[in-house]
Amino acid sequence: MLGKKKQKPRRPTGHFDTLVSSRTTVEGDVHFSGGLHVDGTIRGRVVAEEGGDAVLRVSEVGSVEGDIVAPHVIINGTVHGDVYASTHLELAEKASIHGNVYYNLIEMAMGASVNGSLVHQNEPVGLLGRDKHQISAPAAEEGKAEDHNDAVVVPDKE
Repeated sequence: MLGKKKQKPRRPTGHFDTLVSSRTTVEGDVHFSGGLHVDGTIRGRVVAEEGGDAVLRVSEVGSVEGDIVAPHVIINGTVHGDVYASTHLELAEKASIHGNVYYNLIEMAMGASVNGSLVHQNEPVGLLGRDKHQISAPAAEEGKAEDHNDAVVVPDKE
């Protein structure tokens, strides 16, 4: 129709360069760019290439035993580790996360579960370079850590 602009999609969808099939177990860290779809098991960190628009999707039968660091993350399976989604995080109805979640924008379906803290981060750039279990000093000062029983580690100022 006249006058209507085509809207740009919120996040990349449908194009996955790499598949970890349901009969596959990967032991060790996985570094990727583009799209990664996980139906199998990854035991190690899953890290997207910095500066890209990478998408990680963990399906209903997929699992990751380690931290996830990517701009776009879609989870419908199980994750045992922290999730750092610098742009967008989608938790589908069968998502189960056992760890802390650091996000900029989150979409969570009824039935999804997070056994850990949900920590909103306004600056997506800071999420990708994080060390495990560290929260930025401003977030710690503002009381952004949801679970007050967890220790908050503030990096030393050099």
